[in-house]
Parts: sequence; structure tokens; C-alpha cells
Amino acid sequence: MQIDVFDYSPSDGWGIERFPAMDSERTLVLAFGDSAFQDDPAPFAALRCAYPNARLMGCSTAGEILDTHVRDGTLVVAVARFEDTRIETAVAPAGLSNRSREVGIALAEQLAAPDLKGVLVLSDGLHVNGSQLVEGLNAVLRGSVIVTGGLAGDGDRFRRTWVLDRDRPVARTVAALGFYGERVRIGYGSRGGWDIFGPERRVTRAVGNRLFELDGRPALHLYKEYLGELASGLPATALRFPLALRADARDEKRLVRTILAVDEDAGSMTFAGDIPEGYLAQLMRTNLDHLVDGAEDAAVMTRNRGSNGERTLAISISCVGRRMVLGERTDEEVEVALAALPPDTRQVGFYSYGEIAPYASGACDLHNQTMTLTTIHEV
Repeated sequence: MQIDVFDYSPSDGWGIERFPAMDSERTLVLAFGDSAFQDDPAPFAALRCAYPNARLMGCSTAGEILDTHVRDGTLVVAVARFEDTRIETAVAPAGLSNRSREVGIALAEQLAAPDLKGVLVLSDGLHVNGSQLVEGLNAVLRGSVIVTGGLAGDGDRFRRTWVLDRDRPVARTVAALGFYGERVRIGYGSRGGWDIFGPERRVTRAVGNRLFELDGRPALHLYKEYLGELASGLPATALRFPLALRADARDEKRLVRTILAVDEDAGSMTFAGDIPEGYLAQLMRTNLDHLVDGAEDAAVMTRNRGSNGERTLAISISCVGRRMVLGERTDEEVEVALAALPPDTRQVGFYSYGEIAPYASGACDLHNQTMTLTTIHEV
């Protein structure tokens, strides 16, 4: 397996003199970049020209990851050529958010095969209900293959996101990539580093990913009481205080949800994933060291599910909320993640509006506020 990573800047052009000569039907080209590339798709045309037979996949970001660095306004690219692993892509229009489950089913059905080992999913970050999307994927794949990925970002603006459809960056789209064969190995890990605080409250009214009431009180008003002065910066400031959900007091599995929008008139909040009625909800906060430790823990989980010797591609997807909290220390989480992975690993990725991976094993879940890593190599 051959791997190379490089970048592109609108001001400086490509960061390499020539594209690596790795074109084939078993070549994957991943490209993660600023939302502004939707207006300037020329770099994707250049990649397609250089790799006419490859599978090209990518999405917009809230920050790009290249090895140990995080940057903005650029395009980061990974080119991986497999020896024996077959790869196939499927793309579907996102449509309405309440149709996200059907999108997940359609993509999974296109990729399903006896030798399917893993799926990488990249989704529109604003018009897709991530919980329903993974529910659709799980309905077909049933936890039999590893499914990871993330929701595209747009910095802290939350205005527009894109996903590549072949070599075109388009809105309201979901893409999935299947890995097939006996030699491919896929590792994964997802951790947060957030701490719960305050009382646990019952979700008494919610519809899909829209939360209206906690303990019979308007959710937005209650949330503002906790934020205090930060409430004036909603929804962006809510990235610092996500919500932890669990089915009941005996459930040790907590899913984290991040706010995407607020409705002042209805007193409601819209999240990146569903908020089931009857669940228990609790606020979360963190300190910087815990977030960095969480990224390292995710990488250790990923490494332990993979191997320590082969050349490896690492796809790191971290939440925009983590970046806002980490600030100038953001590079630290990608540094510790790469350091915990096998020595011959190249890392690309992006800051997202939601991360997709199994919670521990089996079927995939939608996460927020995590560092989620996927490693891919051949044996």
C-alpha cells in the first residue's frame, strides 16, 4: 500500500512539485477543504486529471488536519493506492433531513457485498439528521462491517457545507466509500474528554433532532440559565457546552450532542442528531488537558484494533466544538493522536459537525465533541 499526503493553498498553489504517480482503480484520493472551495472547484478538477481512474472523495471542514498541523482555508489531500483492496463509492442527494434514514439505507444497499469490510461516510453537515443517517446504514449493514466518518463543516459559520460528488463539491449530498477484500484492516476509536455537570434532566418533549422541553421547561431557556453571559453568542457558544444523553440511570453508554441552531420563539434547540423523548440529559464541560487526553485515548483504541507494522492511513475527524475550546492548543490533539499510532502512519482529516463510529463495537453511532479516528492498511 502506497500513501502520500500534501496540501493546496489558493495563494501558494500545490505544496508539491508534481502529483504522486499512483493512479489506478484501487487508488483513493481524499480531499478535505474550506467551504469556499465550492466556489472554486479547480483543485478538484486537477486531482481528477491526475487520477482519472481513482475514487475521489472529500468534504468541507471547520479546519483541515495534515499530519501534526491544523490549518484553515486550504485543501489537504491523501492519496492511497491499495494492492489488493477493492474500493467503491456511492453518492446520494441528502434531500430533506427527515429523509436521512432513507439516504443511509440507499447508500448501504449500493455498497453491500459479502466481502465488504468497512465503510467511510462523509455527509452534508447542515441538512442531514446524522442519527437517522446512521440508523439507515445500520438497518442494512447490521454492525457486520465497520462504519466511520463525519459530517462536513463550515468553520463556526454554519452556513453551507459541501461533499464531493465525483470531482464536484456540492451541497445536500452524502457520499460513502466501501472497502472490500481479505487484506484490508480498519481500526477505529472515538473519545471525548468532556465531564458532565449539573443535574440530570428528563427529555419531556422532542421531535427528531429538535429539543423543546427538559423536565417540562423550555429547553432553550433552561440552557441559557447555565450559559449566562455566553448565551448572547448562541449557537456558536453552545459548542463549549454539549449535551450528554443516556436511555436511563442504569445505562453506561452516553452519546454527546451538539447544538446547530436555536429557535427563540419556540424555545427550542436543534442538534446534530436525534434527542429521544424520555432520555436523560445532562450538560458537559471540559478543560484543555482532558480534551488532549481524549484524543490520545482515541488513537490508542484505534491502534489496538489495528497493527503496528504496516504503512497506515489515519483519517482524523474531530468536532468543531473541541477546536473552539482548545484554541491555540488545537495542534496538540492531532500531535498526540499521530504519536500514538504506528510509526509509518500519515494523517489527514478535518474538524466536523458530527463524527460517526461505533461506540465500542458493532453498529455505528453519531457522536459530537469527540476525536474519532479511522486507520486503514493492508496486510
